[in-house]
Amino acid sequence: MSARVEPVVPGSVDRVSGVAISAEQIAARVKELGQEIADHYPTGDLLVLGLLKGSFIFLGDLVRNIPRPMQVDFLVASSYGSGTTTSGEVRLVYDPETHLEGRHILLVEDIVDSGNTLNRLVRVLRQRKPRSLDICALLHKRIAKGLELEARFVGFDAPPLFLVGYGLDHAENYRHLPYIASLKEL
Repeated sequence: MSARVEPVVPGSVDRVSGVAISAEQIAARVKELGQEIADHYPTGDLLVLGLLKGSFIFLGDLVRNIPRPMQVDFLVASSYGSGTTTSGEVRLVYDPETHLEGRHILLVEDIVDSGNTLNRLVRVLRQRKPRSLDICALLHKRIAKGLELEARFVGFDAPPLFLVGYGLDHAENYRHLPYIASLKEL
């Protein structure tokens, strides 16, 4: 009996061209970021806001590495759809009901790319009068022009590629990868 070859399932690793940042590198840097954040916020009411969906794996690992009390909530914004470039239009799909006034807010983002999403969210969050507002990004492409608030905490400078894995996706695929990879061109 011969082995049956299964077809490649869409969204598996069929388009991954190479690992940009390994799982080990990510784990080490997330641990460092957790300590940097704890040092920056030694006291006060800290709320960590994860920007879904891309930040969910990073956020989970990050909050377990911040050795201080905090609360966690989420925002959902959309600007990509199924493409590999931002549409330029940012829609706030889920807005947290958590009270933000007078609190330290740390917005956790998967990747700073065009800056459109962050600029919109920073404006919305500032209207709610937090005590402080900072951004922690896993990846930063350093191409955004006119950011209203630069990321205070950055995991890695990102190469100018479309990246997936560790929560980042292409058309909702590849989030499950434990590393960050680039995609092959079609």
